[in-house]
Amino acid sequence: MALLRFLRNWTLPVSMLAGVCAYFMVAGCPALLPFRSCILHAIGVVQPLLIFAMLFISFCKVEPGDLKFRPWHAWLLLLQSSVFAVLCGWLMLMPHSHCRIVIEGAMLCMICPTATAATVVTGKLGGNAGTLTTYTILVNLAVALLVPAFIPLVHPSAEMGFVRSFWLIICKVFPLLFCPFLLALLVRRMSRRAIVCITSVRDLAFYLWAVSLALAIAVTTRSIVHSTCPLVYQAGIALASLVACIVQFAFGRWIGCKYGEPISAAQACGQKNTVFAIWMGYTFLTPVTSIAGGFYSVWHNVFNSWQLYQQRKHGGD
Repeated sequence: MALLRFLRNWTLPVSMLAGVCAYFMVAGCPALLPFRSCILHAIGVVQPLLIFAMLFISFCKVEPGDLKFRPWHAWLLLLQSSVFAVLCGWLMLMPHSHCRIVIEGAMLCMICPTATAATVVTGKLGGNAGTLTTYTILVNLAVALLVPAFIPLVHPSAEMGFVRSFWLIICKVFPLLFCPFLLALLVRRMSRRAIVCITSVRDLAFYLWAVSLALAIAVTTRSIVHSTCPLVYQAGIALASLVACIVQFAFGRWIGCKYGEPISAAQACGQKNTVFAIWMGYTFLTPVTSIAGGFYSVWHNVFNSWQLYQQRKHGGD
């Protein structure tokens, strides 16, 4: 009983530790060497399925009428897009800067869209999952437009024009974001009883996310371990991602307080789809830059663990 209570209270740290340990167990076990590609393939299949199920359950709890635009949405979009544009401008003016990799890492952390799991954490913290879902849709649209428009100016590529970049992002993000949302709307219309049954299983989406987080941390650990970037640059990227994390959580909470939704705005701005950030680094910039997403994954999950601890400490669920 005590073990179950411990696991329930410290789900996120346990998931993160499990992901790190799982990577080193697989990497350090010679008997598993022939199966590593199969394991990576399995993670690539299982993780989207977990995210789909988690999002479907979360969207079943959101009433369509709650999906409304809020003024804080505009402020957060302005922060992310303007800082991203300024950093791109910096690299255009100083293309041979010694801290180029660090700046590119900061760019990824700022433009990266809200994590699909943010609705789960927001719900646990008592925020408004509906307005956060609205922002998640808006910021993904913004990313699909801004990244193809600005990245070719920083990293010119004959193969990566606006249309191809836009299509790659749409194909990567939107099926996993919109399909569970549309399925939830369909189930809601066809059977309210099914919605009640799905949402009655307490914290199911949260525990699905915990499993998905363990897999994401394993992938993150692999990305950092296999990086050929010198330690000084890795430290710079880690610091840049930490600063980006602090700034976005703080700005989100500050803006959210002005409109009565500090939790939703903070999670919308600070909790990122870091797997997508790693993919953007590999696809549009350089493999080294992708570790920024890995470091950010650590920072925002540590902060989320602290927030959930504070909630329990003060008598929350």
